Amino acid sequence: MPKEPNTIADAVELRRSAEVRLKGRPVRPASPKTEADAKRLLHELQVHQIEVEMQNVELQSARDRVETLLKTYTDLYDFAPVGYFSVDEQGLILEVNLTGAALLGVERSRLIKQRLQNFVDPPSRPLLLAFLKKIFTSPRKQICELPLLNERGTPFWADLQAASSDDVRGKMKWCRVAVSDLTNLKHEEEVQRRMEGLAVANMDLKQEIVRRQKSESDLKKSEAHYAQLFEQSRLMQEQLRHLSRQLLLTQEEERKRISRELHDEIVQTLVGINVHLASLSVKAPFNIRELRKKIARTRRLVEKSVDIVHRFARELRPTVLDDLGLIPALQSFIKDFTKRTKIRVQFTAFAGVEQLNSTQRTVLYRVAQSALANVEKHAKASDVKVSMRKLKNAIRLEIHDNGKSFDVQSVLFAKRHKRLGLLGSRERVEMVGGKFGVESAPGQGTTVSAEISITPPPAKAR
Repeated sequence: MPKEPNTIADAVELRRSAEVRLKGRPVRPASPKTEADAKRLLHELQVHQIEVEMQNVELQSARDRVETLLKTYTDLYDFAPVGYFSVDEQGLILEVNLTGAALLGVERSRLIKQRLQNFVDPPSRPLLLAFLKKIFTSPRKQICELPLLNERGTPFWADLQAASSDDVRGKMKWCRVAVSDLTNLKHEEEVQRRMEGLAVANMDLKQEIVRRQKSESDLKKSEAHYAQLFEQSRLMQEQLRHLSRQLLLTQEEERKRISRELHDEIVQTLVGINVHLASLSVKAPFNIRELRKKIARTRRLVEKSVDIVHRFARELRPTVLDDLGLIPALQSFIKDFTKRTKIRVQFTAFAGVEQLNSTQRTVLYRVAQSALANVEKHAKASDVKVSMRKLKNAIRLEIHDNGKSFDVQSVLFAKRHKRLGLLGSRERVEMVGGKFGVESAPGQGTTVSAEISITPPPAKAR
C-alpha cells in the first residue's frame, strides 16, 4: 500500500516549487496606484494556480497508480489459484473471486447474497457452521476439510482456511475464506494408498508363494512320512493279526494243558478220594487203626487236590498281587521259581512301585513272569537279576540273565513265530503307554526291560 502524504510538508514543498516556477515566468505590469497590492495579489494567484496545476498533475499520477494497483489487485484476487469468499457470521456470501465462482460452477453475480452452506454436502453442513463459529470466536486461523457441491450437485473435497477480519462493515462481522480444490490431492492420496496396498498385496503374494512352496515341500515330506507310517502300520497290523492268531492258539493250548492236568491230577485224586470213601462205607469188622490209616490217606489226597487248585489259581491270577501288592507277589513267584528250577534269582525293588494302578502292576508282574519263563525254557542261565528302580517320572523293571543270547529282531518281528512271550509282553506294556525293550548279545546274556510312567495322584480338594 502507498504511504499517505504528509500534508504540512507537502504544502510547504508545493509552495516552494510554485514560487520557483513563478520566478521563471514574465511579470505582468501593474497599475501604479495598486502596484504593490496588485503585485502581491498577482503573485498569490499565480502561485495558487501553479499549486493547483501541480496538484492536478500529482492527483492524475496518483489516480494512474491507484488504477494500476487496483487492476493488479483485481487480477491477483480474481485469478488467484484458490477461491476467496467473504462471508458473514451466518455464512452469507458478500464477495467472491472468479476462482471461487469457477469452483462452484456458478456466476459470481449469482453467488452474492447466497449462503455458503447451500453449496455444502448436506451431511457436512453442521461441520461448516461449527467452522464459522470457531472463526468468529477465536483469533487464530481455522482449517477445515469438507465436501462442497458444484452447480450440478457433484461433490468435491475442498480445503477451507479462514480467519476473522478486523474490518467491520457497518455492524456486521465478516471473514475471508480461502477455498482450495482437494480433488486431485485426494485422487493422488487414493492412488498412493492403492499403490501402498498393491505393494502390501505384492509382499503378501510373495510371502504366500514362499509359504505355498514350503507347504508343498512339507507336503512331499509328509507324503514320504505317511508312506513310512503306512508301511509301519501295515507291519503292525500283520503283527497284530499274528498276535491274535497266536493268542487264540495259546489260549487253546492253555485250555488243553489245564484240561489235561485237571484230568490227570485232580480227577484221579478225586477218584482216589471217592474209592477210599466207598471202602469206608463197606461193612467190615470194626478196626479203628485201619480206619485211621484210610482217613489219613484220604486227607492227603484232599490236601494234594487243594495244592493243585491253589497252583492253578496262582498261575491264572495270584491273589497276593491284589491283596498285598506287586512286590510280595513277585517275591512269592521268584521263591517258587527258584525252588522249582534251582536258578539263583537276585531281586531288588523300589517301594514306590505300589503307587502304580492295578493294571500297571499286573503288566509288570506278567512281564517278569514271562521273562523268567523264557529263562527257564530257553536261556540255560544260572543267575538272574530282577530289579525295579525309579526314574524321573517312571518306574523301570529289568530282568537280566547270564544265559545264551538270541536274535531279537527275528523273534519280535517274525511272521510265523509260534511263541507269544516277548511279543505279548511288548503289547501289554504298550497298552498302558509304556516302553518295552529287549537286548541280547553273545557272552552278555539277555535283558528284558519295561518302563511305565508314574501317574501323579489327583489333587486333594481343599
